[in-house]
Amino acid sequence: MEESYPEFKIAIIGLGYVGLPLAIEFAKQYDVLGFDTNQHRIQELSSGADSTQEAIIADLQSVIAKGSLHLSGDTADLDQYNTFIVTVPTPIDQFKAPDLGPLLKASEMLGAILKKGDLVIYESTVYPGCTEEDCIPVLEKASGLKFNQDFFAGYSPERINPGDKVNTLVKIKKVTSGSTPAIADRVDQLYASIITAGTHKAPSIKVAEASKAIENAQRDVNISFINELALIFDRMGIDTNDVLDAAGTKWNFLKYKPGLVGGHCIGVDPYYLAHKAESLGYHPQVILSGRRVNDQMGEFVAGKVIKLLIGKGHDINDTNALILGITFKENCGDVRNSKVVDIYTELKEFGVKVDVYDPWANAAKVKKEYKIDMIKTIERSYDAIILAVAHQEFAELDFKLITKGETSVIYDTKAFLERSIVDARL
Repeated sequence: MEESYPEFKIAIIGLGYVGLPLAIEFAKQYDVLGFDTNQHRIQELSSGADSTQEAIIADLQSVIAKGSLHLSGDTADLDQYNTFIVTVPTPIDQFKAPDLGPLLKASEMLGAILKKGDLVIYESTVYPGCTEEDCIPVLEKASGLKFNQDFFAGYSPERINPGDKVNTLVKIKKVTSGSTPAIADRVDQLYASIITAGTHKAPSIKVAEASKAIENAQRDVNISFINELALIFDRMGIDTNDVLDAAGTKWNFLKYKPGLVGGHCIGVDPYYLAHKAESLGYHPQVILSGRRVNDQMGEFVAGKVIKLLIGKGHDINDTNALILGITFKENCGDVRNSKVVDIYTELKEFGVKVDVYDPWANAAKVKKEYKIDMIKTIERSYDAIILAVAHQEFAELDFKLITKGETSVIYDTKAFLERSIVDARL
């Protein structure tokens, strides 16, 4: 039966942190169109540059040069392709509810050009049932075609780890699924051709969707437990990391660390799972309680810094603070859903003058997303320094040059700095 399918002509919809590495890898073996509605992004990639810092530039330039990766923002160019992989963002709105706007818009766009025999594969993180209940009806309506008769669908959740140069796309096992058994085989075959770590074919699209949702929800809940311990141990006057080091000597203790839980996955995906559960009449207790704990950590850090400043005799309205790092994780330029912003906002509300320095973050993106003007270099000393992200560059800073001596406060949210120089750690 496999022989009846045409060869893969792949179009990747969305060229961000997920779509670009995927497009490059497929273009090593297939004819690929990288599609994005952001014309600036198309121009940037066409020149061989990548502001997300996720692509191996030599690989990007190679597949463009040999003509296997084409870049476009023109929907007319999609007509030549038969396999569409959707990697657009799936954020949450201000009420913590799933925002399917980009996903449904991409589906409507594809529906307008969909042909008989075409295959649409979604990689964007969604709640179980979203592909078949929300996206497929949009494809059918826009195309006038019948699902699983005229066109088919698959789901293969993205597992990109931004900033990770070890666990790259091809080295992470890929979950695959399809709308029929034959299509599931076809989707699995496609990904197996580029993923050296192998694939796992899920029995249904809904199972594949659920697997992605719980991956990050599980990690979120585990971190929330450690964060809650940090809140408790702070009141006891003991260091959380000391406790974890001791507990970690047992072979089956899970070594999670306290911290700010942001980013586009862990800080978002649990809300998708909770949304689906609530639509079915079940109000999740553990998932949402974990989210509440993690969402308050930025406020806790800021409050702790204020208390430490007061303890050293500072008038808060006359203090200045430096936040080191605003990306959601170390050695990565991704600022999406950064919880460092919560520290910044809380300190500002107390009346502290706050500077933010991050050699990895794009200043224009930070300004657009959070209305924060970052400093380009550290040129003064501060009453308080908050190490928010463990970028490698921060290990090389001479803190004696940027603090005001014994009256300054250094707070380390990552247990990253030399312990002797910090006043407190998360």
